[in-house]
Amino acid sequence: QVRVVESGGGLVQAGGSLRLSCAASGNIISINAMGWYRQAPGKQRELVASITGRGSTNYADSVKGRFTISRDNAKNTVYLQMNSLKPEDTAVYYCNADIMAFRSGTYWGQGTQVTVSS
Repeated sequence: QVRVVESGGGLVQAGGSLRLSCAASGNIISINAMGWYRQAPGKQRELVASITGRGSTNYADSVKGRFTISRDNAKNTVYLQMNSLKPEDTAVYYCNADIMAFRSGTYWGQGTQVTVSS
Protein backbone atom coordinates (compact mmCIF):
# COMPACT_ATOMS: atom_id res chain seq x y z
CA GLN A 1 0.00 0.00 0.00
CA VAL A 2 2.63 2.50 1.06
CA ARG A 3 5.72 2.99 -1.04
CA VAL A 4 8.81 5.06 -0.35
CA VAL A 5 11.06 5.65 -3.34
CA GLU A 6 14.38 7.50 -3.51
CA SER A 7 15.94 9.10 -6.54
CA GLY A 8 18.73 11.49 -7.47
CA GLY A 9 21.82 9.48 -6.64
CA GLY A 10 24.78 9.27 -8.95
CA LEU A 11 28.48 9.78 -9.46
CA VAL A 12 30.03 13.13 -8.64
CA GLN A 13 33.50 14.50 -8.03
CA ALA A 14 34.57 15.72 -4.62
CA GLY A 15 33.26 19.21 -4.02
CA GLY A 16 30.25 18.65 -6.20
CA SER A 17 26.58 18.54 -5.34
CA LEU A 18 23.64 16.18 -5.58
CA ARG A 19 20.00 16.51 -4.67
CA LEU A 20 18.17 13.43 -3.46
CA SER A 21 14.41 13.09 -3.48
CA CYS A 22 12.18 10.71 -1.59
CA ALA A 23 8.50 10.39 -2.38
CA ALA A 24 6.02 8.48 -0.26
CA SER A 25 2.88 7.28 -1.98
CA GLY A 26 -0.18 5.21 -1.22
CA ASN A 27 -3.17 5.58 1.04
CA ILE A 28 -1.38 7.85 3.46
CA ILE A 29 -3.16 9.63 6.25
CA SER A 30 -0.21 11.74 7.25
CA ILE A 31 3.55 11.66 7.62
CA ASN A 32 5.26 12.60 10.82
CA ALA A 33 9.02 12.55 10.53
CA MET A 34 11.09 11.74 7.46
CA GLY A 35 14.79 11.20 7.29
CA TRP A 36 17.80 10.14 5.31
CA TYR A 37 20.19 7.39 6.33
CA ARG A 38 23.24 6.07 4.58
CA GLN A 39 25.21 2.87 4.61
CA ALA A 40 28.62 2.17 3.17
CA PRO A 41 29.87 -1.39 2.58
CA GLY A 42 30.96 -2.96 5.85
CA LYS A 43 29.58 -0.10 7.90
CA GLN A 44 26.52 0.42 10.05
CA ARG A 45 23.62 2.37 8.65
CA GLU A 46 23.73 5.87 10.08
CA LEU A 47 21.36 8.79 10.32
CA VAL A 48 22.27 11.66 8.02
CA ALA A 49 19.39 14.06 8.54
CA SER A 50 15.78 14.10 9.65
CA ILE A 51 12.89 16.51 9.58
CA THR A 52 9.55 16.60 11.37
CA GLY A 53 6.23 17.76 10.02
CA ARG A 54 6.76 21.01 11.86
CA GLY A 55 10.04 21.53 10.05
CA SER A 56 12.44 20.79 12.88
CA THR A 57 15.67 19.36 11.51
CA ASN A 58 18.50 17.25 12.83
CA TYR A 59 21.83 16.52 11.17
CA ALA A 60 24.75 14.25 11.73
CA ASP A 61 27.83 16.22 12.74
CA SER A 62 29.66 14.97 9.67
CA VAL A 63 27.24 16.71 7.29
CA LYS A 64 26.33 19.88 9.16
CA GLY A 65 26.87 22.93 7.03
CA ARG A 66 27.00 20.87 3.84
CA PHE A 67 23.67 19.04 3.63
CA THR A 68 20.18 20.47 3.89
CA ILE A 69 17.01 18.47 4.41
CA SER A 70 13.61 19.83 3.46
CA ARG A 71 10.14 18.51 2.78
CA ASP A 72 7.04 19.27 0.79
CA ASN A 73 4.18 18.01 2.90
CA ALA A 74 1.65 18.43 0.11
CA LYS A 75 3.68 16.07 -2.08
CA ASN A 76 4.75 13.72 0.73
CA THR A 77 8.28 14.29 -0.44
CA VAL A 78 11.54 14.93 1.36
CA TYR A 79 14.73 16.24 -0.21
CA LEU A 80 18.38 16.15 0.70
CA GLN A 81 20.56 18.79 -0.88
CA MET A 82 24.16 17.65 -0.62
CA ASN A 83 26.89 20.19 -1.25
CA SER A 84 30.66 20.06 -0.90
CA LEU A 85 30.56 16.31 -1.22
CA LYS A 86 33.47 14.27 0.07
CA PRO A 87 34.60 10.74 -0.79
CA GLU A 88 33.52 9.63 2.67
CA ASP A 89 29.96 10.55 1.73
CA THR A 90 29.94 7.60 -0.66
CA ALA A 91 27.17 5.23 0.40
CA VAL A 92 23.72 3.98 -0.39
CA TYR A 93 21.29 6.57 0.86
CA TYR A 94 17.97 5.39 2.25
CA CYS A 95 14.83 7.34 2.91
CA ASN A 96 12.89 6.64 6.07
CA ALA A 97 9.37 7.82 6.84
CA ASP A 98 7.16 7.58 9.88
CA ILE A 99 3.76 7.19 8.23
CA MET A 100 0.19 7.14 9.41
CA ALA A 101 -1.69 4.78 7.11
CA PHE A 102 -3.68 1.53 7.17
CA ARG A 103 -0.52 -0.01 8.57
CA SER A 104 1.17 2.79 10.42
CA GLY A 105 4.84 2.57 11.10
CA THR A 106 8.29 3.20 9.76
CA TYR A 107 8.86 2.63 6.04
CA TRP A 108 12.13 2.39 4.16
CA GLY A 109 12.96 3.04 0.56
CA GLN A 110 15.18 0.76 -1.50
CA GLY A 111 18.07 3.19 -1.51
CA THR A 112 19.95 5.24 -4.06
CA GLN A 113 23.69 5.04 -4.64
CA VAL A 114 25.84 8.12 -4.13
CA THR A 115 29.45 7.84 -5.20
CA VAL A 116 31.93 10.67 -4.68
CA SER A 117 35.27 10.36 -6.44
CA SER A 118 38.51 11.96 -5.28
